[in-house]
Amino acid sequence: MASSQLVAPELAAIEIKGTTREAFLIRATLAAGATYGAMSATPFITRALAQDAKGDIDILNYALTLEYLEAEFYTRGVAQVKGLSGEEMKLVKEIRDNEKEHVKALAATVEKLGGKPVKKPSLDFGGAYANRASFLMTANVLEDAGVSAYNGAAPLIDSVDVLGAAGGIVQIEARHAALIRLARSKPPAPLAFDKPATMDAIVKKITPFLKS
Repeated sequence: MASSQLVAPELAAIEIKGTTREAFLIRATLAAGATYGAMSATPFITRALAQDAKGDIDILNYALTLEYLEAEFYTRGVAQVKGLSGEEMKLVKEIRDNEKEHVKALAATVEKLGGKPVKKPSLDFGGAYANRASFLMTANVLEDAGVSAYNGAAPLIDSVDVLGAAGGIVQIEARHAALIRLARSKPPAPLAFDKPATMDAIVKKITPFLKS
């Protein structure tokens, strides 16, 4: 699929190398977000997790893989992006620290439930760090994808405690998205409701992304 046909080509440019189920699901999440818009990927995520996840530990490891991605994205951004204002750099560092805390909390929860935290995958963010505009645009769509991922996973969580913890994280991810939009001089909440695409339509469109 040509990048010109993608709603969010920034997500399509992110490469996650690995053969774990979690890595595959994150690749699929990014592909769905790139094709239909990050916030429209929720139905696909729900369906994919329902088919592949076996319980709360698997869902938490999926979320952990996403948080690895986000934490690494901002860590590299602090070191590589030029042209951010002082306030913008302060925001990026704060988000980076939030994401690192999410990683710690999710890994600890997996262990508490008797599971093994998934390992951090190898990541490539393409041209996201080329300039301020590219970085903030990628951050925007990545945060939206994160919110969509948590919204898609939440209905499948069995434990009330785990659901509460996920709810605490997704609220912060949504605030990150709003703050990044403000940094880009965009409305922080442009829609009152997200507009989901149908699951079948998303699966059909993202299939080419998942063959390699």
